[in-house]
Formats: sequence, structure tokens, C-alpha cells
Amino acid sequence: MSIKKSILKPDEMAALLKLKFGGKNINSHHKNSNIKKDYNLAYCYDTLDKVSRSFAAVIRQLPEEISDVVCLFYLILRGLDSVEDDMDLSYEDKILLLREFYTKNFERGWKLENVGDKAEYRELLANYDKVIEAFLALDVKYQNIITDICQKMGSGMADFVESKITTLEDYNLYCHYVAGLVGIGLSELFAASEIESKELESKDKLANSMGLFLQKTNIVRDYKEDMDENRIFWPEEVWTLYSPTFEGFSLNPNKSESLSCLNHMVNDALSHATDCLDYLKILTNERAFRFCAIPQVMAIATLAEVYNNQKVFTENVKIRKGLAAKLILSAGSIQEVVKIYKEMASAIAKKIPHGFPNSEETLELVEKINAYCELALAETYKSPEIA
Repeated sequence: MSIKKSILKPDEMAALLKLKFGGKNINSHHKNSNIKKDYNLAYCYDTLDKVSRSFAAVIRQLPEEISDVVCLFYLILRGLDSVEDDMDLSYEDKILLLREFYTKNFERGWKLENVGDKAEYRELLANYDKVIEAFLALDVKYQNIITDICQKMGSGMADFVESKITTLEDYNLYCHYVAGLVGIGLSELFAASEIESKELESKDKLANSMGLFLQKTNIVRDYKEDMDENRIFWPEEVWTLYSPTFEGFSLNPNKSESLSCLNHMVNDALSHATDCLDYLKILTNERAFRFCAIPQVMAIATLAEVYNNQKVFTENVKIRKGLAAKLILSAGSIQEVVKIYKEMASAIAKKIPHGFPNSEETLELVEKINAYCELALAETYKSPEIA
């Protein structure tokens, strides 16, 4: 995300400075006394900074009773995902590791050398024994939730190791395994910690949509990166409507067929937008709300950036750093998040091309989001309470 693109936008530069030098203290490190006492937990937080800076920042501002749990939940699933992403592992080894990974969290001293497609992921797995020790220090109720999600995710990933994402049904199922389950797991963790009500445990459909919205946004944005790594996550049922080969889009990025396919994929992601808002409306803890809301507003802004944007096929498209800072600082209430969704839906509407086969569907989707937002802004919500 380039800072230069925000220089001519004073509100974004102000947000960047506010985020950097304090503001709402979003980036402050969580001063949990256990971290000072526990070497393994300290390692986990240090590693969290390396594998995901943005996620590390929002985890640290969670209430103390849940931040360590979510940190470990993320690292465990990051370790599992690193196994899936390593294209040098044989199918047999990968499938076995994915199916058994959840059991390793109870196997003191277990670690894995030279696995992962990035240095920081290889380092995580090479020091995974520290993650295990920190995990085993958690309350059993949290261990059980994390283990259940890890087992389901690993099994689902293993199912897709040797099979392509052919249909939209495959696509939704894959995204459920790798992201929807994360949303469901977080709901269960929030309810178990009592920072949110037990009602959240019954909202699996909405929690799944939270995960799918983020995952599908990343899959659309990461076309070039994934193609370079010989990975295809766009469903064959969709992209073959527009090109005989997946590589064809990067060879002809400005063709109407390429952009139509891109917009088709964005439409599919946008179908989850109102579910995400419905989920966020349920949350009552301000810190939990911000933790969930920040990735969602970043996702809707990313979709607005990539929609009908031929650069997706030739480079890694990201939103401006200043805009990202502005979104992070604004995502503190449901009213503000709804305003952001409405603004981004309107931005997409302005980019809808005439005569494309799925332009009418895009218009219907953004009109649905806008109507939802108009109604939501007319309602009065109870302000979240600070834990």
C-alpha cells in the first residue's frame, strides 16, 4: 500500500499520523503480565508480529481474557495453512500432516523443519514446540474449541489437496474450510470467554459469511500471486466462461472477457456483505467489535479497488495506506462501519461498465447493500460497552 497515493488526500494523511503516533491506541501492545512470565507466550506474540502485522495489531487490543487465546488460535491455524501452502511437499506427506495436525498440539516437543513457502512460516513450524507449550497452558474449554476447528480445517484442506476447485459449490466449501471455520471458531471463543453472549454460538451462518467475505476478497485480489505459484482458487465453473486458460487473463488483462470474469468474482464476494453487517450488529463488546470490523472494512474497500481493475491480472493491487489508516480508525461502531460499506458500495457502482454480462448483477448487489445501510443508519443501536 503506497503512502504516496495518500499525500494529496489530507484526511488520509491525518489518519496515518494519528494511527502512527497514538490516536485510538489501536497499535499499542497488549500489556499482559503473563507474557513477561511466559517465554513461550512471548515467542508467540513476537512470531505473530512476523507472520501478520495487521492481525497482530487487532489481536493485541482484544480484552485480556481472550487475546492470548486468539493469538494461539491464529498461530495454530497459520501453521496448518503453511503446510497446505508448501508446494514442495508430496501429496501423501501433505495430506497426512493436514489430517493429523490437530493432534500435534498435544505432543510436547513436536516441531517441523523446512516446511512453509515463506521464511517466517518455516520459522514458526521449526519452533512449533513453543506454540504447543503455550496452547497446553490454556483453559481446557479453549483447547477444545481450537482443536475442533483445527481438525475440521485440516481435514477439509486435505480433501482439496488432490482435487481442483471446479464448481461454485467447491469454492464455497473450500472457503468454509479455510476461513468460514475461523469465523465460527472465534464466535465460540468469544462466547466461552463471556465477552460476548452465548447467542453468538448460534450464528454459524453469519460467522461463516464473515470468513468467506475475507477469503474470497483475498482470492480475487491475489490472482497474480497465486498464478505465479501455480495455484488456482478461482472456480473453474466461473473462469472457463471467459477464457479457455486461467493464464489468459494476465495475457489479455484489458479485454472485456477478463474484466467480466473479475467482476463475476467480485459479485460473488459481495453476496456476503450484508451477512457480515448482521454479524457485527450482534457484538456488544467494543474491543471484540473492532477486532471483527477492521478486516471487514478493509475487505469491502479492497473489493471497491479491484472491481473492474485490469491491474489485478498483472500486479498485487492494494488499497492506499492512508485509506487503510482511515478505515482502521473509523471502524469503532456499527454506524461507522455501515457508512463505510455504503461508501464503498457507491464507489463500486460508479465503476460498473456498460454492456458487461454481469453488470446488472453488480448493480443489484450494491443497491441491496445501500438499501441495507440506509435502513441501518435510520435505526438506533445500543453502543458497545468497553470491557
